[in-house]
Amino acid sequence: MASALDQFRVLIAPGLHNSGPGHWQSRWQLHNPAFERVRQEDWAQPDLDRWAGRIDHHRRHGRDGRPVLIVAHSFGALASVHSVARDPAGVAGVLLVAPADPDKFGVAQRLPLLALAVPSIVVGSRNDPWMTLEKATSWAQRWGSVLVDAGALGHINAESNLGDWPQGLETLYFLAEKAQNKRAVAYDFCV
Repeated sequence: MASALDQFRVLIAPGLHNSGPGHWQSRWQLHNPAFERVRQEDWAQPDLDRWAGRIDHHRRHGRDGRPVLIVAHSFGALASVHSVARDPAGVAGVLLVAPADPDKFGVAQRLPLLALAVPSIVVGSRNDPWMTLEKATSWAQRWGSVLVDAGALGHINAESNLGDWPQGLETLYFLAEKAQNKRAVAYDFCV
């Protein structure tokens, strides 16, 4: 299963306050040192353009030329969608875990209302205080994303006590396989 990820650079895009050491994103990166992490200038100030700009920078200035899978959480998910919608080049897929409610941050009108140009998965929780599952479902439909109902996991963060969150990692592998198949079909079409 791990071989599916070898085809890609994995870019971690945390939400507010940079996902601490108990957060599944940090734990994934600890177990997978090749995973790269977006570094925001100010983790306490969610600014859609600045955060998306930092994601753009990390996408373009990576270690190698492999396509990128973005693993985003909360406001990092909104910034990732904004980044990919502006320019999908080099992105193979996006995993959007517990996206923050765009209305709470006043950015709903700035996010795409059409499907993203890359495979995407939205993972929502039934009791997320930052976005209801109903709203997550609506945004997933707009973005052309597969929706995964993770059950009652809160904001799917460190407080959810998920440890390494193996179900989330399985979802990332699924996204990698979906992106790999899309690339193979595109290649076959071009030959």
